[in-house]
Amino acid sequence: MIQNRRKVRLPLLSFFLALFFAGPAAAADNRPSPYAGQESRPIKSLSAKDLAELRRGGGWGLARAAELNGLPGPAHLLELKDRIPLSADQVAAITGIFEDMRATAIAEGKRLIAREQALEKAFRNASVTDRSLRELLSEIGQARTALRYVHLAAHLKTLPLLSGDQIARYNILRGYAGDPCANPPKGHDANMWRKHNGCD
Repeated sequence: MIQNRRKVRLPLLSFFLALFFAGPAAAADNRPSPYAGQESRPIKSLSAKDLAELRRGGGWGLARAAELNGLPGPAHLLELKDRIPLSADQVAAITGIFEDMRATAIAEGKRLIAREQALEKAFRNASVTDRSLRELLSEIGQARTALRYVHLAAHLKTLPLLSGDQIARYNILRGYAGDPCANPPKGHDANMWRKHNGCD
C-alpha cells in the first residue's frame, strides 16, 4: 500500500516541478522583444534620433575618446565661450574648425545612412548573400570610421588653441571634474585659495 502511494506521489511531484520551472520560461517567451516597435523604422539599425543627428552633422557620441580624456570639442567650446572664457581670436579659429567639421560630418553622415539603407534593402528583399553582406558591412564600417575621424580630428585641431586653464575650466563646466573654487580644502585660506586658482 505504501509502495503504491509512492508511485502516485512521484508522477504528481514531477508534474508540479515541471510546472514550477516552466512558469518563468513560459513567461519569458511571452514578453515582447526590446526591439518591438522598431520594425516600422525605415532603416531598422537607425532610430529617428540617430538619423536627425547624422543629417545635422552632430557628434553622435563618436568623439567620446577625446571629450572624456580632456580634449575639448569645438561645438561645446563655442557654447561655453563666455564662461571659459575664450578670446575673440579663439572663437574665430574654433568656429572655423566647427564649420569645417560639420560640413564634412554631414557629407559622411549621408554616406553612412546610404550604406545602412543598402543593407536594409538587401535584407528586406531577401537578396543578401554571404559575399554581399561582407561587402555591405565593410562599406558601413568605412563610412562610420570616416565619420568618427571627422569628429575626433576636430578635437585634436582645437586643443593647441587652448590654455591649460581653459581646458580645466571646460572640464569643470562639462561636469568631468570638480570645481576647485567651490570648496577650498581645509587648512587653506579661502580668499588666497580662490586667488591662486583664478576663481575671481
